[in-house]
Amino acid sequence: MPTEKHFGPQGWTPDRIGSLQGKTYVITGANAGAGFEATRALLSKGAKVVMMNRNADKSAAAIETLKREFGRDADVTFVRLDLAVLDSVREAASELLDTVPQIDALICNAAIAQVAKQEITVDGFESQLGVNHFGHFLLCGLLFDWIEQSHGRIVVVGSNAYKMGLKKIQFEDLNFDKNYTAWNAYAQSKLAQMMFAYELQRRVEASSKHVQVRVCHPGASRTNLLNDTASLPMKMLWKVISPFIAQSAERGSWPEVMCATEDGLKPQALYGPTKRAETVGPVGECPLEPLALNQEAATQLWSVSEQKVALTWSP
Repeated sequence: MPTEKHFGPQGWTPDRIGSLQGKTYVITGANAGAGFEATRALLSKGAKVVMMNRNADKSAAAIETLKREFGRDADVTFVRLDLAVLDSVREAASELLDTVPQIDALICNAAIAQVAKQEITVDGFESQLGVNHFGHFLLCGLLFDWIEQSHGRIVVVGSNAYKMGLKKIQFEDLNFDKNYTAWNAYAQSKLAQMMFAYELQRRVEASSKHVQVRVCHPGASRTNLLNDTASLPMKMLWKVISPFIAQSAERGSWPEVMCATEDGLKPQALYGPTKRAETVGPVGECPLEPLALNQEAATQLWSVSEQKVALTWSP
């Protein structure tokens, strides 16, 4: 098992991280759940963290909690970002570039899941594809040169859902106008994120740029991911079963923290929990289905994404 070979039987843990003094990490969706726990882990090692969140009040409360834990000098700040609105992504990226001297890693952690009924963003996208993929695609494009200057990283937080649902990008009907289901739309959005990440890796390698792109998933973690979007039956089911099948949000954050800090990880790999069908357990390398590495589909997705977000970028 790769976990045992590389990191020992306990897998990767934050104990492997040395000092992160002088490093700056940007995390989307960081005021709760795995993003908040990733922020805690990075701050505990001396890093600066910039949260990119939608809700200013929740962000202020999260920052206050962190400063109580790590001291008033803890370097954690907030930039408002709504990934469902492309203009918000542009404004947030501009603010970040004006206020942050470097980005050592951008962690694309924010997501919405299991949206019960089809919702369309202001820019015309099915909401899960819009938030999870198109918003992050634009953000990565706008920040890429800044990340490259720091020889930094882009971490894409995927999901095992990528290999479920329709197992493809439905280019002929991206918004599922004909046959929307919460599960298929979510699975497509996570597959899109991962296909984008591996295509970005290929383009970075071809251009000899100094950016590492890493892909991970949190497994089954007890977070608030379904609270705002899932149907009532789905929420109730998750509330009942999650104490038995899911791990803590803290452990769910370890794969993204690992991908942001650990050296020697493989580019075309997927990292996350490795036990019980990759839902919990020691963090290491997980099996990766070939469909995520489909270059023809990834090239088409890149082209469509550039068109949808009105940004042409070449790593």
